[in-house]
Amino acid sequence: MPPKAASPRNLHVQVIEELGGLIVGGVLRPGDPLPGEARLAEQLAVSRTVLREALKVLAAKGLIETRQKTGMRVRESRFWNHLDANVLAWRCAAMPTEDFVDKLVEMRAIIEPAAVAAAARRRDPAQLAAIGEALEAMEEAQTLDDWAEADLRFHEAVLTATNNELLSSLFGVIETALGTFFVMSARTAKNFRYSLPHHRAVYEAIRRRRPNEATAAMQAMIADSRANMRKGKKSA
Repeated sequence: MPPKAASPRNLHVQVIEELGGLIVGGVLRPGDPLPGEARLAEQLAVSRTVLREALKVLAAKGLIETRQKTGMRVRESRFWNHLDANVLAWRCAAMPTEDFVDKLVEMRAIIEPAAVAAAARRRDPAQLAAIGEALEAMEEAQTLDDWAEADLRFHEAVLTATNNELLSSLFGVIETALGTFFVMSARTAKNFRYSLPHHRAVYEAIRRRRPNEATAAMQAMIADSRANMRKGKKSA
């Protein structure tokens, strides 16, 4: 049987991924013009209809703009939607810079201590069980990938336990960036389980409904992770 042709939907996603990755990865730089529509569609081997739809998505993410006479151009990064899941994924795929990692740590330091305090006040038994199950998976992890997956589940469960849908929805936005950060942090440590005591302390504070202790434990976890990353850079 002949291979199935890619659907317009798949082609649309492929174009978004290819152009978005080139822009966020720095291959296409701010101010760079994109080829005209006909030429770009030919280069990417897609119809102009598929290309137009993909370009609309990239424009909505703040990556490109179209102006009369000058055509399509890459926008400066200050206009990008940096919390967009795709933009975060492309930044992570392009190997996070030290500046990006520092900003991610800063974002965690603002959000997560407040989140664990809320979880300690509002969590229900099922939500506490989900946090505990993720902690057990971290304790039993035999590989870095298993550890990172369980670590993500732990932080997702904590945000869910805040019972604040605005906070919990943040996980879907920053999941890719957090996952990359957890892998990088664990990889620079001699033992990827180095942060288990902090996770246990967070869990215990939430279990005992002690918001201040939960906040302090999360702050210690983030500070330790930041120090570990800097130590790893110095020894690299």
